[in-house]
Amino acid sequence: MTSGFRPDFGLTAQDYGRHRAGFPPQIVTHLYRHGIAFPGKDVLDIGTGTGTLARLFAQAGARVTGVDPAAPLLERARELDREAGVRTDYRVGSAESTGLPDGAYDVVAAGQCWHWFDAPKAAAEITRLLRPGGRVVIAHFDWLPLPGNVVEATEELILSFNPSWTLGGGTGLYPRWLTDLATAGFTGIETFSFDLTVPYPPEAWRGRIRASAGVGATLPPDEVERFDDALGRVLHERFPGDVIHVPHRTWAVVATRGDG
Repeated sequence: MTSGFRPDFGLTAQDYGRHRAGFPPQIVTHLYRHGIAFPGKDVLDIGTGTGTLARLFAQAGARVTGVDPAAPLLERARELDREAGVRTDYRVGSAESTGLPDGAYDVVAAGQCWHWFDAPKAAAEITRLLRPGGRVVIAHFDWLPLPGNVVEATEELILSFNPSWTLGGGTGLYPRWLTDLATAGFTGIETFSFDLTVPYPPEAWRGRIRASAGVGATLPPDEVERFDDALGRVLHERFPGDVIHVPHRTWAVVATRGDG
């Protein structure tokens, strides 16, 4: 990830927790098909944010630890866990240096965050944390900009306010992460993906975008307000209605610790 664009998601904790669509539950079924089951397993979710992956793993029966550098996000994660009736052990820390013990985990996951990490250091840390034969999961849940859709219009508006934002125009596919894992000695590398549509009321889409890297996590508060007003006008004029249907892609790579 380029060093010139460093968002602080702690600034977006309330919108992040309230409006960002979490990973769909189907990802647990897909991971099971790739040999990753959760009941009774010790799982670490690095870059956990508000715990969207961690909660799914806990609901599937795992003992989950979540690590993130943004304490406000972790506090919001605890609130959401209480509402969901699960518990995760959340700790402040970085993916490259978690401070957690060697060989303590069956699975280490990174959801929607690998691009923020120093990949060689994070991969080495994951290798240290995994038990022999342990599995790593790098997953994403991305909106899809398609010609003329609300995502394309939203990304154009983000760039007009924040030209340094570099995350637009994505396909939801991350082949470079496979190279990161192979270089670090992981084996049995496999990927899967599936698409779905997420319904957003207009106000929720505005909240979702306020919580994004290019808006609430980097722009000053007055610019966030100006952007939000402008997005409201775009939605009213170009995408009217009570619900906006936003296409998303779930994609993941799974691999095994190389000496397993």
